[in-house]
Amino acid sequence: MNTIRLSELNAIKKTIQNKSSIELLNWVSENFSNQAYFATSLGVEDQIITDMIVQNDLNIKIFTLDTGRMFNESYDLLAQTELKYGIKIEIFNPESRDLEKLVIKDGINGFKKSIENRKRCCTVRKLNPLKRALSDANIWICGLRREQSVTREDMSCIEWDGLHAIPKLSPLIDWSEKDVWNYIKEHKVPYNKLHDKGFLSIGCASCTRAITKGEDIRAGRWWWEAPEHKECGLHSQK
Repeated sequence: MNTIRLSELNAIKKTIQNKSSIELLNWVSENFSNQAYFATSLGVEDQIITDMIVQNDLNIKIFTLDTGRMFNESYDLLAQTELKYGIKIEIFNPESRDLEKLVIKDGINGFKKSIENRKRCCTVRKLNPLKRALSDANIWICGLRREQSVTREDMSCIEWDGLHAIPKLSPLIDWSEKDVWNYIKEHKVPYNKLHDKGFLSIGCASCTRAITKGEDIRAGRWWWEAPEHKECGLHSQK
């Protein structure tokens, strides 16, 4: 199997519905040779998936998006992860000319002025690089969990990504926060030290803050916006 059509997705869902996370990743590795791509944000969920891919020698390519506004701790974790696992994670950056146009139009911090501005920034820094990263992919993998956000509650472990016309697999979709941290500790997986300082969901430094006890997991992302708007567009199903 090299490609999945939208019309085949329901049948695929039935085939993989009872598989564990590692079984799902093995299924991808076996059926999408050289065309399976894992997009890591270096969050704890994605660090787990990286660990599973490397430890099981799976045929899945790993890449990340560097928006140019990441925390220093995120860059440190990237280097630490490559060193621990003996791998090179491919990095996709925004096009410099697109960034120049964005800053000229909206200003250096214009993303806080409106949702439209913020989404335009995410498009330049994330969506366009992702499109380049997935240009040869027939399936992509990410670390989404239903528990993370109200915008993700109804997601299945495999969804159709209409923007890239390929399926998207979330092997940790049913994991709880406790499941995630149990795995991190048991397998000694490196993680971003900002998590120990109240940052549960980490993106760009300019758009992420620590949260307080009782707040939603993603309350620290784009905290000036309503919860239902807190997606950058990477995980749109349109």
